Amino acid sequence: MISVPLEIIDLHGDGFHPLIEVTLFGKAFTMVLDTGASKTAFDQTSLTEANETMNILATEKLSTGLGTNTMESFTATVSDMYIGELPIAELEAAVLDLSTINMAYEQMGHPRVLGVLGGDILMKYKAVIDYGRKTLTLKTRAFQKPKLKIVS
Repeated sequence: MISVPLEIIDLHGDGFHPLIEVTLFGKAFTMVLDTGASKTAFDQTSLTEANETMNILATEKLSTGLGTNTMESFTATVSDMYIGELPIAELEAAVLDLSTINMAYEQMGHPRVLGVLGGDILMKYKAVIDYGRKTLTLKTRAFQKPKLKIVS
């Protein structure tokens, strides 16, 4: 197991967001830890700035949540991501326009974020979030879906 620190930011009377530092393409970035997000999602502009050659593919899906259900969605496969010392296995993540989130954060004096760390990673690595200690603990052995056994 590994534990990594969380930074809990105050949204000025509108709740709190836990932030976590990740490493992607050998660079440190901040992400929002979002238990309500089913998938990890990256901001399209931030991802492109981090890696200009990143292959971002359009999808047929419209993303829901984030205040709208009409947001165009893209995907990218990321294979060079770390949370602390834990390498995250190849990950197909959503790529969205999260500029409104970053603008709101900047207006409140908070750092720009690369995106949201979602339930896909949190479930896979059996995450435990401790707000009191401000830590995220992950199991280094990823959760494996049980294989179906066909008996005839």
